[in-house]
Amino acid sequence: MARRRANGEGTIYQRKDGRWEGAVYLQTVSGQRKRIRTYGNTAAEVRTALALQINANQTGVPVADTPLSVGTYLDYWLANIAKPNRRPKTYLLYELTVRLHIKPALGVKSLTRLSVAQVQEFLNSQLAAGRSIRTVHLIRTVLSAALTRAMREERIVRNVARLVELPPWRRKEIVPWTADQASEFLSINQDHPLYPAFLLLVLYGLRRGEVLGLRWEDVDEAERELHIRQQVLHVGSAVHIGPLKTEAGQRDLPLLDVASRALTSDRDKADRPTEVGNGVGLVFVSRAGTAIEPNNFGRRFQLAVAASGLPRVTPHHLRHTTATLLKNAGVPARDTQLILGHAHISTTQQLYQHGDLEGQRRGLSAIERALTAGLDGSRSRQILPSEQPIPQYLQRFQSGGPGGTRTLDILLKSHLQPTYEQRLTEVKLLARVRQRAWILGSAAVIFSRQQTTVGRLALAALGVQSLGRETGRSP
Repeated sequence: MARRRANGEGTIYQRKDGRWEGAVYLQTVSGQRKRIRTYGNTAAEVRTALALQINANQTGVPVADTPLSVGTYLDYWLANIAKPNRRPKTYLLYELTVRLHIKPALGVKSLTRLSVAQVQEFLNSQLAAGRSIRTVHLIRTVLSAALTRAMREERIVRNVARLVELPPWRRKEIVPWTADQASEFLSINQDHPLYPAFLLLVLYGLRRGEVLGLRWEDVDEAERELHIRQQVLHVGSAVHIGPLKTEAGQRDLPLLDVASRALTSDRDKADRPTEVGNGVGLVFVSRAGTAIEPNNFGRRFQLAVAASGLPRVTPHHLRHTTATLLKNAGVPARDTQLILGHAHISTTQQLYQHGDLEGQRRGLSAIERALTAGLDGSRSRQILPSEQPIPQYLQRFQSGGPGGTRTLDILLKSHLQPTYEQRLTEVKLLARVRQRAWILGSAAVIFSRQQTTVGRLALAALGVQSLGRETGRSP
């Protein structure tokens, strides 16, 4: 006899084409109940799929009111989530990635039925088509961000983009300039119209947009401070002046003399253009008096580097140069982080501060000197005294053992070997203590029993004047 289905368990039956279909009523996002169907090659497969859907629904994961495709949800995510909450340049990157890469391949797929295998196949096809590993990682990151939001909105149960595997992406190695190379670059370009900007890049490690967004009101000569408050961005085909990349980027830096002289000289130039439009108040403006386009600034910087004959670097690479120079100068990583305006100190240490052979040679040489100091007789116990004075009576240290005096290390105990003079002194002190105790005891007995003049005189001779008050009796 067939088992009777329980209420809410769903229905399973075989279709005319031989496949199996299951259907069950589940609660939707809007609170309504909707008939959900699932398909499979066997009844057991459909039964398992229905059980998973029912269990997820009962644990608080509703189903969508209307079927959504991946492309439809990505459009919704870009317009309502990414655009209001991301910086303009970040949103533009997301929009290009969705429009050019994700939607053409996955846009028609069902959002709730998108599988790990489908995403893995899509990303593998991107690699086979010649996309760089960096680009494919970016595609996966954008898709994963959208699916994470879909999970929060309870439209899907899991983020399948997180479960795919990709070849690791390694950052391109950056070789920062040395102090001599940076100094040579500044020396050669002292007469360049953008020399003050180049100086700020090297001296403070400012971002390109932060230098171009610097205003004269941010150069505080009275307090000798440089205020970093805004940046110039290239978004699409337009130049914008907007907020800094992170809150940590908003910082105050000391106005060094060399920077003050360079900025003052630039401000006093007679041929400085009149500031108009969005360039009002900016330190660095174009010939038309507007904000300098970041890409144009980068090209002029590259021309200056090529003319100097130095290794090619970008303006952003100079941040790596500044971070590494600060490290070599012994500046704490926390101070370097504040100077560069990083939100996390790990970014400063892992990405921007680079090791060099000279620094490694100094460190290893210090270890070499420490290890080989005793080999050449330069640190012999018979020649040089110990760095810390040791008392004469401290003869040896012994680890463990049942007796001894504990030191700061609970496993290390010191055994004391007193000298003859110390032992004699201790005996004399003990004899005096016992003699005084015997005299005081005898006087107390005499006073308590006889209360005679002899007793009082004896106590007075011993210097005891208040014994009677202490015992509660009158003398």
